[in-house]
Amino acid sequence: MPDRRWRKSSRSNEGACVEVADNIPSVVGVRDSKDIDGPALSFGPSTWRSFVESVKLDGLR
Repeated sequence: MPDRRWRKSSRSNEGACVEVADNIPSVVGVRDSKDIDGPALSFGPSTWRSFVESVKLDGLR
C-alpha cells in the first residue's frame, strides 16, 4: 500500500521498535523499523485497538 504513512512510537529507543501506519481507515500496518523494505503485517482497526488497549492494561500491572 503506497499511501501508508509510517510513524514510530514516541517511546521508541535505540532503533528497537516497530512502525505503525494507521492513516488508512480500513487497515493498520505494522513493520520492523530496521527493515522498512521487509514484510509488514496488516490488521483491521478494531483488532489493532484491542491489541493496543491490552498492552496498555498489561503495562499497568
